Amino acid sequence: MSRLGQTTTVRQALSDLAALVARVGVGGIFFANGWAKLEDGLKITGEKFLEQGAPAPGAWAPITMLAELIGGALLIAGLAVSVTGLILFAEALAVFLVAPPLNPISLNELILLGAASLLLAVVGAGRASVDHMVVIRRRESEAADEFAADKEADNVIASLREPDTPPKSDKPDKPDSRDKPTKSGKSEPAPETPATEDTAPHPRPRSGEQKSGEDPAPTPGDTLVAGQDNPLPPPRIRYADFAHWQRRRQAGAALDGQAGYWSTRLA
Repeated sequence: MSRLGQTTTVRQALSDLAALVARVGVGGIFFANGWAKLEDGLKITGEKFLEQGAPAPGAWAPITMLAELIGGALLIAGLAVSVTGLILFAEALAVFLVAPPLNPISLNELILLGAASLLLAVVGAGRASVDHMVVIRRRESEAADEFAADKEADNVIASLREPDTPPKSDKPDKPDSRDKPTKSGKSEPAPETPATEDTAPHPRPRSGEQKSGEDPAPTPGDTLVAGQDNPLPPPRIRYADFAHWQRRRQAGAALDGQAGYWSTRLA
């Protein structure tokens, strides 16, 4: 953790500790004053307010007693501190304006309690409080609800989508007729057919070799005979030799045609 992060953590811890001490102190004083009014009773408390010159002392006694008892307990527990602090501040301000205490010490105590209540209402209860635990639970519940809603939406979207299934063939797959099943149930490939004269590959003749029944391949020095079906050159003859042979073949065909023409005329 960096130095800045450590400083922030220490400040947050000190702030929570100060808020806890202030809540316990202020709430304890309010609760003690309310408990004293409860022990004295509403009649004696009303007489005290009457001595201070408060109007309707019979109404002020129960209001202040309940506000101090309940408000002090809520401050100590750290529950609804913002609202409780404002209520206690309003109660102290009303007592200060309507029936100020005759004793200066009680007056100073009233001012301090009112100011501390207002400060707690603004600052908050801190992390060591019931309010903080309620906020954490509320956030966790909201996060769980959002997660459940997202999951439900994903399920709905997934149900609306068409399943990705591979296309089915119209014709069923037929087993290969060449594969013969064995006793174990597995099919073995058919044996290969031995090469015959028709299926065996014909070796290419080497240079200088000649197959039986074929005319020899022409060379640049060969003489083409007119009227004879001269074979095409094999692929091993160069293009220049093939062109020379082709021209000689065409010349022979021309001579053959002229010889036939003159033989017809002379006859």
